[in-house]
Amino acid sequence: MALRFLTAGESHGPALSAILEGFPSGVPIDIEALNREMARRQGGYGRGGRMAIERDQVRILAGVRGGVTLGTPVALEVENLDFPSWEDVMSPVSGREGGRGVYRPRPGHADLAGGMKYRHRDLRNVLERASARETAMRVAVGAVCRQLLEVFSMPVVSQVLSIGKETATPAAIAGDRLDEVRGAVESSPVRCADAEASARMVAAIDAARRDGESLGGSFEVAVLNVPPGLGSHAQWDRRLDCRLAAAVMSVPAVKAVEIGDGMTVAGLRGSLAQDAIYCDAQRGVHRLTNRAGGVEGGISNGEPLRVRGYMKPIPTMYRPLPSVDLRTGEAAQAAVERSDICAVPAAAVVAEAVVAWVVADAFLEKFGGDSLEEVADNYRRHLQYLREVWRWTGTSFS
Repeated sequence: MALRFLTAGESHGPALSAILEGFPSGVPIDIEALNREMARRQGGYGRGGRMAIERDQVRILAGVRGGVTLGTPVALEVENLDFPSWEDVMSPVSGREGGRGVYRPRPGHADLAGGMKYRHRDLRNVLERASARETAMRVAVGAVCRQLLEVFSMPVVSQVLSIGKETATPAAIAGDRLDEVRGAVESSPVRCADAEASARMVAAIDAARRDGESLGGSFEVAVLNVPPGLGSHAQWDRRLDCRLAAAVMSVPAVKAVEIGDGMTVAGLRGSLAQDAIYCDAQRGVHRLTNRAGGVEGGISNGEPLRVRGYMKPIPTMYRPLPSVDLRTGEAAQAAVERSDICAVPAAAVVAEAVVAWVVADAFLEKFGGDSLEEVADNYRRHLQYLREVWRWTGTSFS
Protein backbone atom coordinates (compact mmCIF):
# COMPACT_ATOMS: atom_id res chain seq x y z
CA MET A 1 0.00 0.00 0.00
CA ALA A 2 1.42 3.37 -1.04
CA LEU A 3 -1.35 5.54 0.37
CA ARG A 4 -3.24 5.24 3.61
CA PHE A 5 -5.67 7.47 5.42
CA LEU A 6 -7.56 7.66 8.68
CA THR A 7 -10.65 9.68 9.52
CA ALA A 8 -11.93 10.79 12.93
CA GLY A 9 -14.93 12.62 14.31
CA GLU A 10 -18.54 12.19 15.37
CA SER A 11 -21.61 13.26 13.43
CA HIS A 12 -22.49 16.03 15.91
CA GLY A 13 -19.01 16.61 17.30
CA PRO A 14 -16.93 19.76 16.73
CA ALA A 15 -15.42 18.63 13.42
CA LEU A 16 -14.39 15.76 11.19
CA SER A 17 -10.75 15.20 10.31
CA ALA A 18 -8.53 13.04 8.14
CA ILE A 19 -4.85 12.37 7.57
CA LEU A 20 -3.62 11.14 4.17
CA GLU A 21 -0.12 9.68 4.19
CA GLY A 22 2.10 8.70 1.26
CA PHE A 23 1.03 11.42 -1.15
CA PRO A 24 3.93 12.65 -3.33
CA SER A 25 5.24 16.20 -3.35
CA GLY A 26 4.56 18.62 -6.16
CA VAL A 27 0.88 17.87 -6.81
CA PRO A 28 -1.16 21.07 -7.28
CA ILE A 29 -4.20 21.15 -4.98
CA ASP A 30 -7.23 23.22 -5.99
CA ILE A 31 -9.18 23.95 -2.79
CA GLU A 32 -12.21 25.10 -4.81
CA ALA A 33 -12.28 21.73 -6.58
CA LEU A 34 -12.14 19.98 -3.19
CA ASN A 35 -15.12 21.97 -1.98
CA ARG A 36 -17.07 21.28 -5.16
CA GLU A 37 -16.77 17.58 -4.37
CA MET A 38 -18.03 18.25 -0.84
CA ALA A 39 -21.07 20.06 -2.26
CA ARG A 40 -21.77 17.15 -4.62
CA ARG A 41 -21.91 14.75 -1.67
CA GLN A 42 -24.48 16.95 0.05
CA GLY A 43 -26.74 17.07 -2.99
CA GLY A 44 -29.25 14.64 -4.44
CA TYR A 45 -33.02 14.42 -4.17
CA GLY A 46 -34.17 12.70 -0.99
CA ARG A 47 -31.57 14.09 1.40
CA GLY A 48 -32.64 15.08 4.92
CA GLY A 49 -32.64 18.27 6.97
CA ARG A 50 -29.01 17.98 8.05
CA MET A 51 -27.92 19.03 4.58
CA ALA A 52 -29.73 22.35 5.05
CA ILE A 53 -27.56 23.04 8.11
CA GLU A 54 -24.10 21.99 6.96
CA ARG A 55 -22.07 23.78 4.30
CA ASP A 56 -19.07 21.49 4.16
CA GLN A 57 -15.80 23.29 3.46
CA VAL A 58 -12.40 21.62 3.64
CA ARG A 59 -9.68 23.23 5.71
CA ILE A 60 -6.17 22.04 4.88
CA LEU A 61 -4.11 21.93 8.07
CA ALA A 62 -0.85 20.34 6.92
CA GLY A 63 1.02 18.81 4.01
CA VAL A 64 0.30 21.57 1.50
CA ARG A 65 2.08 24.89 1.03
CA GLY A 66 1.09 27.49 -1.51
CA GLY A 67 -1.38 25.10 -3.10
CA VAL A 68 1.20 22.33 -3.70
CA THR A 69 1.71 19.11 -1.72
CA LEU A 70 4.93 18.73 0.27
CA GLY A 71 5.20 14.92 0.39
CA THR A 72 4.35 14.97 4.09
CA PRO A 73 1.02 13.83 5.59
CA VAL A 74 -1.92 15.89 4.36
CA ALA A 75 -4.27 16.85 7.22
CA LEU A 76 -7.84 17.89 6.43
CA GLU A 77 -10.70 19.18 8.57
CA VAL A 78 -14.41 19.86 8.03
CA GLU A 79 -16.31 21.78 10.70
CA ASN A 80 -19.70 20.52 11.87
CA LEU A 81 -21.88 23.62 11.84
CA ASP A 82 -24.56 21.80 13.85
CA PHE A 83 -22.19 21.29 16.80
CA PRO A 84 -23.29 24.38 18.79
CA SER A 85 -26.76 22.84 19.09
CA TRP A 86 -25.19 19.65 20.47
CA GLU A 87 -22.28 20.99 22.50
CA ASP A 88 -23.82 20.15 25.89
CA VAL A 89 -24.15 16.53 24.72
CA MET A 90 -21.24 15.98 22.34
CA SER A 91 -18.42 18.16 23.65
CA PRO A 92 -15.26 16.03 24.04
CA VAL A 93 -14.65 17.75 27.39
CA SER A 94 -18.03 18.45 28.95
CA GLY A 95 -20.49 16.31 27.00
CA ARG A 96 -23.12 14.62 29.17
CA GLU A 97 -23.43 10.82 28.97
CA GLY A 98 -27.07 10.04 28.36
CA GLY A 99 -27.87 13.46 26.95
CA ARG A 100 -30.22 12.93 24.01
CA GLY A 101 -29.62 9.26 24.73
CA VAL A 102 -30.56 6.51 22.30
CA TYR A 103 -31.81 3.29 23.90
CA ARG A 104 -34.04 1.81 21.17
CA PRO A 105 -31.69 0.38 18.50
CA ARG A 106 -32.65 0.70 14.85
CA PRO A 107 -32.76 -2.58 12.89
CA GLY A 108 -30.18 -2.50 10.14
CA HIS A 109 -27.95 0.09 11.83
CA ALA A 110 -24.80 -0.37 13.92
CA ASP A 111 -26.70 0.64 17.10
CA LEU A 112 -27.23 -2.73 18.78
CA ALA A 113 -24.12 -4.55 17.52
CA GLY A 114 -21.93 -1.57 18.42
CA GLY A 115 -23.44 -1.31 21.88
CA MET A 116 -22.74 -4.98 22.50
CA LYS A 117 -19.17 -4.69 21.21
CA TYR A 118 -18.12 -1.55 23.11
CA ARG A 119 -20.40 -2.05 26.14
CA HIS A 120 -22.31 1.18 25.57
CA ARG A 121 -25.76 1.51 27.09
CA ASP A 122 -26.38 4.87 25.45
CA LEU A 123 -26.25 3.96 21.77
CA ARG A 124 -25.50 7.54 20.76
CA ASN A 125 -21.90 6.57 21.46
CA VAL A 126 -22.22 4.18 18.51
CA LEU A 127 -24.41 5.97 16.01
CA GLU A 128 -22.45 9.22 16.15
CA ARG A 129 -19.45 7.52 14.56
CA ALA A 130 -21.39 4.95 12.51
CA SER A 131 -23.27 7.81 10.86
CA ALA A 132 -22.71 8.37 7.15
CA ARG A 133 -21.59 11.87 8.14
CA GLU A 134 -18.10 10.28 8.33
CA THR A 135 -18.11 9.95 4.55
CA ALA A 136 -17.58 13.70 4.24
CA MET A 137 -13.94 13.10 5.08
CA ARG A 138 -13.63 10.24 2.64
CA VAL A 139 -14.90 12.55 -0.08
CA ALA A 140 -12.29 15.11 0.99
CA VAL A 141 -9.52 12.51 0.84
CA GLY A 142 -10.83 11.21 -2.48
CA ALA A 143 -10.92 14.74 -3.85
CA VAL A 144 -7.19 15.09 -3.14
CA CYS A 145 -6.53 11.74 -4.84
CA ARG A 146 -8.62 12.78 -7.85
CA GLN A 147 -6.31 15.72 -8.40
CA LEU A 148 -3.39 13.32 -8.73
CA LEU A 149 -5.36 11.14 -11.18
CA GLU A 150 -6.32 14.18 -13.22
CA VAL A 151 -2.64 15.00 -13.76
CA PHE A 152 -2.45 11.65 -15.56
CA SER A 153 -5.77 12.11 -17.42
CA MET A 154 -7.75 9.53 -15.44
CA PRO A 155 -11.23 10.98 -14.85
CA VAL A 156 -13.61 9.40 -12.31
CA VAL A 157 -17.36 9.54 -12.98
CA SER A 158 -20.48 7.89 -11.57
CA GLN A 159 -24.16 7.47 -12.40
CA VAL A 160 -27.18 6.21 -10.46
CA LEU A 161 -28.69 3.12 -12.09
CA SER A 162 -31.69 2.43 -9.85
CA ILE A 163 -33.67 3.75 -6.92
CA GLY A 164 -36.21 1.43 -5.37
CA LYS A 165 -37.84 -0.48 -8.23
CA GLU A 166 -37.12 2.24 -10.79
CA THR A 167 -34.22 1.37 -13.08
CA ALA A 168 -32.38 3.36 -15.73
CA THR A 169 -30.71 2.53 -19.00
CA PRO A 170 -27.01 2.98 -18.13
CA ALA A 171 -25.11 5.58 -20.10
CA ALA A 172 -22.00 4.28 -21.84
CA ILE A 173 -19.14 6.07 -20.11
CA ALA A 174 -16.37 6.58 -22.65
CA GLY A 175 -13.82 9.28 -23.38
CA ASP A 176 -15.65 10.76 -26.35
CA ARG A 177 -18.91 10.96 -24.38
CA LEU A 178 -17.53 11.89 -20.98
CA ASP A 179 -18.68 15.50 -20.96
CA GLU A 180 -22.12 14.51 -22.25
CA VAL A 181 -22.62 11.86 -19.56
CA ARG A 182 -21.29 14.09 -16.80
CA GLY A 183 -23.61 16.87 -17.87
CA ALA A 184 -26.64 14.60 -17.86
CA VAL A 185 -25.72 13.16 -14.46
CA GLU A 186 -25.01 16.47 -12.77
CA SER A 187 -28.23 18.04 -14.10
CA SER A 188 -30.36 15.20 -12.71
CA PRO A 189 -31.73 15.57 -9.15
CA VAL A 190 -30.87 11.91 -8.53
CA ARG A 191 -27.61 11.86 -10.58
CA CYS A 192 -29.10 9.58 -13.24
CA ALA A 193 -28.21 10.14 -16.91
CA ASP A 194 -31.54 8.65 -18.10
CA ALA A 195 -33.98 11.61 -17.91
CA GLU A 196 -37.16 9.49 -17.96
CA ALA A 197 -35.85 7.15 -15.25
CA SER A 198 -34.71 10.16 -13.23
CA ALA A 199 -38.27 11.52 -13.13
CA ARG A 200 -39.63 8.12 -12.02
CA MET A 201 -37.00 7.93 -9.28
CA VAL A 202 -37.99 11.35 -7.93
CA ALA A 203 -41.62 10.23 -7.81
CA ALA A 204 -40.63 7.03 -5.98
CA ILE A 205 -38.73 9.06 -3.36
CA ASP A 206 -41.75 11.33 -2.86
CA ALA A 207 -43.98 8.28 -2.35
CA ALA A 208 -41.54 6.77 0.16
CA ARG A 209 -41.44 10.08 2.08
CA ARG A 210 -45.23 10.15 2.33
CA ASP A 211 -45.21 6.59 3.66
CA GLY A 212 -42.45 7.19 6.23
CA GLU A 213 -40.20 4.79 4.31
CA SER A 214 -36.69 4.88 2.83
CA LEU A 215 -35.27 3.65 -0.48
CA GLY A 216 -32.03 2.10 -1.66
CA GLY A 217 -30.69 1.52 -5.15
CA SER A 218 -27.58 1.06 -7.23
CA PHE A 219 -24.86 3.12 -8.91
CA GLU A 220 -21.85 2.68 -11.16
CA VAL A 221 -18.41 4.28 -10.90
CA ALA A 222 -16.03 4.33 -13.86
CA VAL A 223 -12.40 5.40 -14.19
CA LEU A 224 -11.12 6.07 -17.71
CA ASN A 225 -7.59 5.86 -19.15
CA VAL A 226 -6.35 3.47 -16.47
CA PRO A 227 -3.10 1.91 -17.72
CA PRO A 228 -2.49 -1.84 -17.69
CA GLY A 229 -0.55 -3.11 -14.70
CA LEU A 230 -2.23 -1.72 -11.58
CA GLY A 231 -2.77 -4.30 -8.85
CA SER A 232 -1.36 -7.84 -8.85
CA HIS A 233 -2.34 -11.47 -9.16
CA ALA A 234 0.41 -12.51 -6.75
CA GLN A 235 -1.45 -12.08 -3.43
CA TRP A 236 -5.17 -11.85 -2.66
CA ASP A 237 -4.97 -8.49 -0.93
CA ARG A 238 -3.07 -6.88 -3.81
CA ARG A 239 -5.73 -7.73 -6.38
CA LEU A 240 -7.19 -4.52 -7.76
CA ASP A 241 -10.73 -5.89 -7.95
CA CYS A 242 -10.51 -7.01 -4.31
CA ARG A 243 -9.40 -3.53 -3.25
CA LEU A 244 -12.11 -1.81 -5.28
CA ALA A 245 -14.80 -4.11 -3.91
CA ALA A 246 -13.68 -3.56 -0.32
CA ALA A 247 -13.64 0.21 -0.75
CA VAL A 248 -17.12 0.41 -2.26
CA MET A 249 -18.50 -2.08 0.27
CA SER A 250 -17.22 0.21 3.03
CA VAL A 251 -19.66 2.94 1.98
CA PRO A 252 -22.49 2.87 4.56
CA ALA A 253 -25.53 0.77 3.56
CA VAL A 254 -23.80 -0.79 0.52
CA LYS A 255 -24.51 -4.53 0.67
CA ALA A 256 -23.19 -5.81 -2.68
CA VAL A 257 -20.48 -4.85 -5.17
CA GLU A 258 -20.06 -5.89 -8.81
CA ILE A 259 -16.98 -5.51 -11.01
CA GLY A 260 -17.84 -5.08 -14.67
CA ASP A 261 -20.71 -7.36 -15.71
CA GLY A 262 -20.09 -9.76 -12.83
CA MET A 263 -23.72 -10.60 -12.08
CA THR A 264 -24.66 -11.02 -15.73
CA VAL A 265 -21.71 -13.18 -16.79
CA ALA A 266 -22.32 -15.54 -13.86
CA GLY A 267 -25.22 -16.96 -15.89
CA LEU A 268 -23.44 -17.15 -19.26
CA ARG A 269 -21.26 -19.71 -20.97
CA GLY A 270 -17.56 -18.93 -20.94
CA SER A 271 -17.41 -17.98 -24.61
CA LEU A 272 -19.89 -15.17 -23.95
CA ALA A 273 -18.40 -14.00 -20.65
CA GLN A 274 -14.86 -13.03 -21.67
CA ASP A 275 -13.46 -10.07 -23.61
CA ALA A 276 -11.75 -11.29 -26.80
CA ILE A 277 -8.39 -9.73 -27.66
CA TYR A 278 -7.64 -8.11 -31.03
CA CYS A 279 -4.76 -6.21 -32.55
CA ASP A 280 -4.42 -3.91 -35.58
CA ALA A 281 -2.08 -1.18 -36.72
CA GLN A 282 -4.41 1.65 -35.76
CA ARG A 283 -5.61 0.54 -32.33
CA GLY A 284 -2.90 -1.86 -31.29
CA VAL A 285 -3.96 -4.48 -28.71
CA HIS A 286 -7.58 -3.80 -27.79
CA ARG A 287 -10.97 -5.25 -26.81
CA LEU A 288 -14.41 -4.77 -28.33
CA THR A 289 -16.15 -5.47 -25.00
CA ASN A 290 -15.40 -4.77 -21.34
CA ARG A 291 -17.35 -7.37 -19.41
CA ALA A 292 -14.43 -7.73 -16.99
CA GLY A 293 -14.74 -4.11 -15.92
CA GLY A 294 -11.12 -3.33 -16.71
CA VAL A 295 -9.62 -5.95 -14.37
CA GLU A 296 -8.35 -9.43 -15.21
CA GLY A 297 -6.59 -11.62 -12.66
CA GLY A 298 -6.56 -8.75 -10.18
CA ILE A 299 -4.65 -6.48 -12.60
CA SER A 300 -5.93 -3.55 -14.65
CA ASN A 301 -5.96 -4.47 -18.35
CA GLY A 302 -6.17 -1.02 -19.94
CA GLU A 303 -9.95 -0.92 -20.32
CA PRO A 304 -12.06 1.49 -18.21
CA LEU A 305 -12.59 0.35 -14.63
CA ARG A 306 -16.30 -0.23 -13.89
CA VAL A 307 -17.59 -0.89 -10.38
CA ARG A 308 -21.22 -1.07 -9.26
CA GLY A 309 -22.53 -0.74 -5.73
CA TYR A 310 -25.92 -1.84 -4.39
CA MET A 311 -27.25 0.12 -1.44
CA LYS A 312 -29.96 -1.04 0.95
CA PRO A 313 -32.64 1.39 2.17
CA ILE A 314 -31.43 3.59 5.03
CA PRO A 315 -32.22 2.00 8.43
CA THR A 316 -33.70 5.17 9.95
CA MET A 317 -37.35 5.47 8.96
CA TYR A 318 -40.02 7.88 10.08
CA ARG A 319 -42.33 4.89 10.44
CA PRO A 320 -39.96 2.90 12.68
CA LEU A 321 -39.71 -0.88 12.94
CA PRO A 322 -40.17 -2.91 16.14
CA SER A 323 -37.23 -2.83 18.54
CA VAL A 324 -36.62 -3.03 22.30
CA ASP A 325 -35.94 -0.42 24.97
CA LEU A 326 -32.58 -1.39 26.46
CA ARG A 327 -33.43 0.33 29.75
CA THR A 328 -36.48 -1.87 30.42
CA GLY A 329 -36.14 -4.83 28.05
CA GLU A 330 -39.67 -4.14 26.83
CA ALA A 331 -40.87 -3.93 23.24
CA ALA A 332 -40.65 -0.47 21.68
CA GLN A 333 -40.43 1.29 18.36
CA ALA A 334 -36.92 1.92 17.03
CA ALA A 335 -35.40 5.34 17.64
CA VAL A 336 -35.84 8.00 14.96
CA GLU A 337 -32.91 10.25 14.10
CA ARG A 338 -33.00 13.01 11.52
CA SER A 339 -32.22 11.18 8.28
CA ASP A 340 -32.48 10.98 4.52
CA ILE A 341 -35.25 9.26 2.59
CA CYS A 342 -32.79 8.18 -0.10
CA ALA A 343 -29.02 8.69 -0.21
CA VAL A 344 -28.14 6.71 -3.35
CA PRO A 345 -27.03 9.83 -5.29
CA ALA A 346 -24.78 10.84 -2.39
CA ALA A 347 -23.45 7.29 -2.05
CA ALA A 348 -22.40 7.40 -5.71
CA VAL A 349 -20.29 10.49 -4.98
CA VAL A 350 -18.75 8.81 -1.93
CA ALA A 351 -18.02 5.73 -4.05
CA GLU A 352 -16.24 7.94 -6.59
CA ALA A 353 -14.02 9.16 -3.75
CA VAL A 354 -13.08 5.74 -2.39
CA VAL A 355 -12.48 4.39 -5.91
CA ALA A 356 -10.24 7.39 -6.62
CA TRP A 357 -8.24 6.57 -3.49
CA VAL A 358 -7.85 2.89 -4.49
CA VAL A 359 -6.73 3.77 -8.02
CA ALA A 360 -4.34 6.46 -6.78
CA ASP A 361 -2.92 3.99 -4.26
CA ALA A 362 -2.40 1.31 -6.92
CA PHE A 363 -0.97 3.90 -9.33
CA LEU A 364 1.61 5.09 -6.80
CA GLU A 365 2.36 1.49 -5.87
CA LYS A 366 3.25 0.81 -9.52
CA PHE A 367 4.90 4.12 -10.42
CA GLY A 368 5.92 5.22 -6.95
CA GLY A 369 8.15 8.15 -6.22
CA ASP A 370 8.49 10.83 -3.58
CA SER A 371 7.63 13.61 -6.02
CA LEU A 372 5.16 14.10 -8.86
CA GLU A 373 8.09 14.51 -11.25
CA GLU A 374 9.51 11.12 -10.29
CA VAL A 375 6.10 9.42 -10.60
CA ALA A 376 5.57 11.00 -14.03
CA ASP A 377 8.99 9.79 -15.24
CA ASN A 378 8.21 6.23 -14.15
CA TYR A 379 4.80 6.39 -15.83
CA ARG A 380 6.23 7.65 -19.14
CA ARG A 381 8.70 4.75 -19.23
CA HIS A 382 5.90 2.26 -18.62
CA LEU A 383 3.78 3.71 -21.42
CA GLN A 384 6.76 3.62 -23.78
CA TYR A 385 7.32 -0.04 -22.92
CA LEU A 386 3.67 -0.87 -23.57
CA ARG A 387 3.78 0.84 -26.97
CA GLU A 388 7.03 -0.76 -28.10
CA VAL A 389 6.49 -4.29 -26.81
CA TRP A 390 2.71 -4.75 -26.64
CA ARG A 391 1.55 -2.30 -29.34
CA TRP A 392 -0.75 -0.71 -26.76
CA THR A 393 -2.17 2.67 -27.73
CA GLY A 394 -4.76 3.08 -25.03
CA THR A 395 -3.62 6.28 -23.34
CA SER A 396 -1.14 9.11 -23.73
CA PHE A 397 0.67 11.34 -21.28
CA SER A 398 2.97 14.24 -22.00
